Amino acid sequence: MRKKKISKNKSGIVMLILVIFLYVALYFFHPQKTLHALDASLDVLKMIAPILLIVFFLMALLNSFIDEKSIAKHLGEDSGVKGWLIALVGGILSHGPGYIWYPMLQELREKGALDGLIVAFIYARSIKLPWLPLMISYFGITFTIVLSAYVILAAIIQGLITNKILQRPSVTTSP
Repeated sequence: MRKKKISKNKSGIVMLILVIFLYVALYFFHPQKTLHALDASLDVLKMIAPILLIVFFLMALLNSFIDEKSIAKHLGEDSGVKGWLIALVGGILSHGPGYIWYPMLQELREKGALDGLIVAFIYARSIKLPWLPLMISYFGITFTIVLSAYVILAAIIQGLITNKILQRPSVTTSP
């Protein structure tokens, strides 16, 4: 007997229907708590909506203007130091919840970006530019610089380890 595979779109719709069903069912048992939970969920949605829009815009740009050869050139096997710089700087500059960036990172991965560069991007997100002045005021500039350097170094090491462990077969492009 073969298992039926649910597509990504269908699984998202199933999840949405399940969440709506749970909210409706819980409303009958605890209406006040359910409304409070729904209100909290809407607050989170309001908070992440601008970031979601930016990420969707970036994904649309990726799909429209950047072809797979370009991504492979800048973030693929032959990207070299440039790819690592793009991943690290992009991770440091990215804001908002990490899971917002996952769809775009998945898209890059599917188009040939190295797994290690994606890991480095996610790892480098732990350096938060807006918080650096506060960190300097509490711990001093030397501590902040050394810690940031260690985070960047660890991002590179984690990326290299990931590339070694998750080696994908090379994609050959025909002319």
